[in-house]
Parts: sequence; C-alpha cells; structure tokens
Amino acid sequence: MGKYTEQTKLTATEDYCGGHSSLKTVARRHSVDISSLRKWVAVYKMHGATALKTKEKKCHSVEFKLSVLKRVRDEGLSLRQAAALFDIPRFDMIGHWERQYREGGLDALSWGSHSCHNRMKKNQSPEATFQSSKNDARSREELLEELNFFRMENADLKKLEALAQTKKQAAHESERKSCLS
Repeated sequence: MGKYTEQTKLTATEDYCGGHSSLKTVARRHSVDISSLRKWVAVYKMHGATALKTKEKKCHSVEFKLSVLKRVRDEGLSLRQAAALFDIPRFDMIGHWERQYREGGLDALSWGSHSCHNRMKKNQSPEATFQSSKNDARSREELLEELNFFRMENADLKKLEALAQTKKQAAHESERKSCLS
C-alpha cells in the first residue's frame, strides 16, 4: 500500500479542484506532499477519480513504452505530464525507460524489470509462449525497421540540437560584441 490512502488522495484532490485554496494550502491542510498532490490533480483531471485508486503493478509492453517515449519527445511533455496522460503511477519509470532505450535499444526496453518478466512467464501457458514466439519471429523485421527509423530520427534531432547550439553561441558572441562596442 502507498503512503496515502485512496480517500486522502481523493479528498485532497477534490478540495484543490474546488478552486478555493492554493496547492500549498491544500497540501498543508491534508498533511500531504505538495508534489504528490500536484500529480494527483493532474491524473484526476485526465482520468477522473478512478485514477486515484491504488493500482496493481503492470508489465508494460514495448509498444506502450515506445508510444510514451515518442509522445514525450514529439510533444515536449515532461515526465510528470506523460505519467498523468498515460496513467503511469510513477513518473520516474518513464525516465528509466528512456535510459534503457538510449543504452540498449528495443532489446533493453523489452525486458523491463526481471520480476515483471518472471510474473509474465508464470502467467503464460506453454501454448501462449509458443504463440508469442511465433509472433516475435514474424515481427522481427518490423521491429528492426522501427529501430532504424528511431535511430535516424535521433540522429536528425542531434543535428538539429547542434545547429541550435551553434546559432545560440553566435547570438551570444554578437551580443557580447555589441556590449563591448
């Protein structure tokens, strides 16, 4: 069980959403952490009261993780915003997925935590395992294609970032020269 009860989360969130007090005041009134309250409010606004219920740990698919990372990158979402949008209980999980993907690509992203992988294996029948391995073999080409796409896109973004950095440095130089004149 988490640090706060579902009732505490709901009461504090509804109190803040009532619009009569600041985040800080409501957090103090309910003896909750302000960053937790901020997260609850965001999740509540996106998904309603059911999103504040304690959830069982989920094993997220590679496709889900990639879609989250793509939205973060494409829309410039913060990890907290993405966690609220996708109803992910801990925003730092997304940062972990980013590191995994950056360091080891799709393979690293597909494994997640070992306990999650073991739990999935236990719950699968031998027939389901065989079926998924057939599907994995069939979609390998698609996954490699997607990986190459993301690598090229990443390279393009790095070039764009380097160009922006160069322009920024040039602007600073001209600004400095104008100050010296």
